[in-house]
Amino acid sequence: MKLHLRWQLLLALVGFGLILAILSFQVQSVGLCTTRVPSGGGVFTEGMVGAPQRLNPLLSDGFPVDQELVSLLFDGLVQYDHAGRLIPALAESWTVSEDGRSLRFTLRNDLVWHDGQPITTADVAFSYGLLQNEAFPAAAAVKALWQTVSINVVDNLTIEFVLAEPYSPFLEATARGIVPAHLLQDVPPAQLATHSFNQQPIGSGPWQVAPGQDWLTSRSLRLTPNPLDWREGTQIPVLEFRFYPDEESLLTAFANGDIQAINSVSDALLPQVTAVSHARLFTTVAPRYTQLIFNQSDSGFAPLQLAEVRQGLAAGLNRDVLIDRALNGQGVPLTGPYLPDSWANNQAIFAEAGVNAANADALLTGAGWPLSEGSSVRQADGESFTLRLLALDTAVYQQVAQEVAAQWAVLGVEVVVETAVSITELRQKLAARDFDVALVDITPSIDPDLYDFWSQEAIIRGQNYGGWNNRRASEALEAGRQVWGIGARRPSYNTFLSIYADQVPAVTLYQHVYTYALSSEVNQAAIGPIYEPRDRYQTFANWFLLYRDVTISCPAEETT
Repeated sequence: MKLHLRWQLLLALVGFGLILAILSFQVQSVGLCTTRVPSGGGVFTEGMVGAPQRLNPLLSDGFPVDQELVSLLFDGLVQYDHAGRLIPALAESWTVSEDGRSLRFTLRNDLVWHDGQPITTADVAFSYGLLQNEAFPAAAAVKALWQTVSINVVDNLTIEFVLAEPYSPFLEATARGIVPAHLLQDVPPAQLATHSFNQQPIGSGPWQVAPGQDWLTSRSLRLTPNPLDWREGTQIPVLEFRFYPDEESLLTAFANGDIQAINSVSDALLPQVTAVSHARLFTTVAPRYTQLIFNQSDSGFAPLQLAEVRQGLAAGLNRDVLIDRALNGQGVPLTGPYLPDSWANNQAIFAEAGVNAANADALLTGAGWPLSEGSSVRQADGESFTLRLLALDTAVYQQVAQEVAAQWAVLGVEVVVETAVSITELRQKLAARDFDVALVDITPSIDPDLYDFWSQEAIIRGQNYGGWNNRRASEALEAGRQVWGIGARRPSYNTFLSIYADQVPAVTLYQHVYTYALSSEVNQAAIGPIYEPRDRYQTFANWFLLYRDVTISCPAEETT
């Protein structure tokens, strides 16, 4: 009887405990809520028009997609910051000798390749040494520069470059990415262009190629964050690029949600991308501008040899109106041969030149080309003021060319737009000086050296397609490349700009803008100024695609 009573008491106690637990859970549940928080995972997919050839920084010249990707995968000794100034990358520091002919770099002592092998000056010497090798298929201009340089390895962390003469723009050449000697030093230079390294490279940059891919066949390339660059980790573990043959297929993929970003939205594509409901657009200025070059050689319209005529034509252009009408507002007015963030840019010099729309007519009339009453075109000695304007045969360039023609028509200048059906034909016509005025895009080096564009020597061996023959400007450009340091170089470039502003060998119309399209599916993305491709991923660590539900204490209700 007692034993039976014990079991009854035990069962009663267990039941009472269960009741207390249920009541306690119910009380606690009243104070709990569910919320969504960012979760790691997913693949961020970005589309672009075109496909890479070789993922190799020594072979990427002339291939925009290649250059875009190698910027993410490889580092050079130096890199540019957001103010357009060179700062250390693989190098910790550098010094210039007193005679200006020798640069000595010291590498950081913690550098490793993506495969974990150490980076030393042997890799630097090997990489830049390839650019001196006649058998290596690098760009001719790149070879010409490096073949004048002696490369001396001092020790594992110190390397010296000796120049034939002082040449300050050389520093920019060391921003080119380097490749690992331990993987490539036994490959004949002539065979490197077809080596498998170019498909599955090992670099040192913030991104690395995921193994086991055949992106030539799949037309997609997966990258993963380099943990040494993303020490805090990233929420999205994979960055995938997909390559499309044209903008139409790229737009379709974005609209359908197959990709979450468009690498670069062209002016022509912009209205259609804007119409996609989940599109978010990030716009910043691009390191490129469009310019009108005046042909001052004997093959051009003779009056263009007069500075007053070039000044009048420049004054007769309204950049703001041109950008609105021809580009749907996608451009930034720009004056002069330097981008706004260049340390050599000095807009005060152009303001002092005083050429404006109010005196356009006076300048042309004073140069002997009056506009008679009742006439629509200026004339002198029975000859009409008629210009041949050369432009690439694409929608955007033709729109710009037609707007230039319309604005100059108001000034009494007749314009005949001539087209070049390809970049190759445009370059041929420029080299032959088969134009009066040419509409061209310029992507200047960040270093302000414009010797190859505007010096007297560049008329014969360079890109001075307008044949501007000004000794003082040429001497200023030469002086600016023979000294080191911004302070020492600036006076020479101010002198050059003063002559340029007065003589107007060309008219810069606008700086291009870069537009990046991102799906609203991508959360917490912020994109600032973009000077090189890797810049748009500065905040990638904060981006996320997925959410997860977590239980939290409910916030206390407010009482009144």
